[in-house]
Amino acid sequence: MKKIILIAMLSVSAIGISQEKMLSKSGKVTFEASVPSFEEVKAVNKNVTFVLNPATGEIASLALMKGFQFKVALMEEHFNENYIESDQYPKAVFKGKIDGFDFNSLTTDFKVFIINGKLELHGKSKDIKTTARIRRSGKGVNILSNFTVDSNDFNIEIPSLVKNKVSNKINVQIDAVVN
Repeated sequence: MKKIILIAMLSVSAIGISQEKMLSKSGKVTFEASVPSFEEVKAVNKNVTFVLNPATGEIASLALMKGFQFKVALMEEHFNENYIESDQYPKAVFKGKIDGFDFNSLTTDFKVFIINGKLELHGKSKDIKTTARIRRSGKGVNILSNFTVDSNDFNIEIPSLVKNKVSNKINVQIDAVVN
């Protein structure tokens, strides 16, 4: 009888541990689509949700498009209404896996990992493979990454009037601490 109770308790504990996820609702995503000699096209969203499953290395994030803030209000309006069409496509979602992730091997020094996943944006999906620097910090697990996406992959049209002022290649920076 004691063995059955012990096995049941271990099973419940293992299920609870395997489902434990680390979360942040204050991750930061910055994107830039600037071209030389023209006004900076850059925005920041500081309210991005990130989820990390430390047992499997699975990672996901959700960014609301209307959360991106620009220095120039008119750019923000054009971004939401004309480019990303935020009312029709209100969010960007990334789901992926950190290759070779071992939570127990993380230290306070950054380690480089490969992340493979899928970015869903503007009604389209694109496979993404990028590197990330990951470490333990006093607040949790810090994840930093940079990658580039092409607006054409997501059917984001840049009007001919401003085509030479906005790059099709969009640099994306991720900074999140999950705990």
